[in-house]
Amino acid sequence: MENLRSLLRSTAFRLAAFYLLIFGVSSACLLTVVYWRSTVFTAQQIDETIAAEIQGLQERYRLLGIPGLTQIIAERSRRQSQSLYLLVGPQGQRLAGNVDGWPTSERDSEGWSDFDFILTVGEDRERRKARGRIMSIVGGFSLLVGRDVQQRQDLVRLIESAFWWATAGILALGLVGGLLISRQTLRRIDAMADASAEIMGGDLSRRVPQDGSGDELDRLAESLNAMLDRIENLMTAVRQVSDNIAHDLRTPLNRLRARAEVALMAESDVEAYREALERTLSDADSLLGTFNALLDIARLEGAADGGPRDPVDLAEVVEDIVELYDPVAEEAGIELFKDADAGGAVVLGDRRLLAQALANLVDNAIKYTPTGGHVRVGSLELAGKAILIVQDDGPGVPEKERKRIFDRFVRLEADRGRPGSGLGLSLVRAVANMHGAEIVAEDAEPGLRISIVLPAAKTAATPKAKPARAAE
Repeated sequence: MENLRSLLRSTAFRLAAFYLLIFGVSSACLLTVVYWRSTVFTAQQIDETIAAEIQGLQERYRLLGIPGLTQIIAERSRRQSQSLYLLVGPQGQRLAGNVDGWPTSERDSEGWSDFDFILTVGEDRERRKARGRIMSIVGGFSLLVGRDVQQRQDLVRLIESAFWWATAGILALGLVGGLLISRQTLRRIDAMADASAEIMGGDLSRRVPQDGSGDELDRLAESLNAMLDRIENLMTAVRQVSDNIAHDLRTPLNRLRARAEVALMAESDVEAYREALERTLSDADSLLGTFNALLDIARLEGAADGGPRDPVDLAEVVEDIVELYDPVAEEAGIELFKDADAGGAVVLGDRRLLAQALANLVDNAIKYTPTGGHVRVGSLELAGKAILIVQDDGPGVPEKERKRIFDRFVRLEADRGRPGSGLGLSLVRAVANMHGAEIVAEDAEPGLRISIVLPAAKTAATPKAKPARAAE
């Protein structure tokens, strides 16, 4: 009973009932028009036939009088099966015709009347319906001319029966069809609801079932599953970030605490306290930088509108970043080269963020390139794509680790002793995703080559903007 109530309350059943109502009303209107046209047409035909016969008999009467009229009525009565005639005298005596008695039904002002008559076939007598017109003739004579309308009555009853049977059939089939459709739809919706309940219960690997029909429910399930995939990835990333924060920030926080305790316990002079406070502030700045980088990544990943979409000449961005990092590279004993032609690669995007991403890549390349090495920064356009390239001849990254280096807090074992939080490349990926770009990390033989592949835009570049400082 509960399942039946659910079916009757379902949207699918209501839609089916609504369309059934529309179809039923349309069918009723159609059958009504057919009924009306059929009855009116046959009635008009009968009246026109009777009127034509009366006109012919009147012509006969004007030419031959009562004897001639009696003769033609007698002849027609013998050979007509549908036409009815009756001529009576002034005293009501029957003179000619094929109707036994004068009809007793009422007639209208023009003499039209619907009446019953007895049809005799052999020994069988049958009461049938007829329609006729009564004419008065000079001298007290009366003439009845009519037609057997029993077939018309049978047709009317047949149409009426068909109307009610069709209505009942439409209602029955529509109700059954509505229940079947509602049951099928409700079953699929229940499956979605069950999957949603399991997902809300904590099973993020559960997915909404699809039946492969490609209908609107299948498309909805496909969209929900894509959303669930995204949510699961985000939840996994959140867990990983939480774990990484707990592991990577615990050491500097413990160091801060230990340094403060040592400074408090020891009886040191002002310089020692100052040195301890300066080192504490340095560690605090490093922690704040880490949290700021996390906030920047979260902001970029959560940007709904994709940020500004202004024309940006990548060659100008390359020139600014190379100019900014040239002193840093020179101090580290590394040669920094640029390879970009102005106007060669133009994209639509946020110049500040693209500069930030490139700065992070260049800072990362300088950090891991040994003294005497080389770092190349360039831009080019190829097959409708604008590409930013940073290449170094350092130790490189193993192929199986190249995708991981863009995750938050990921640092390879060989880099654990180097400064940094492992968020610089994560910010690069967030900027690339925001611009609909692809990041490719390849072996430079030796070293590492990282390319940001963006959709190119054939338009003029905007004026230069100051590049942002690189995040660690």
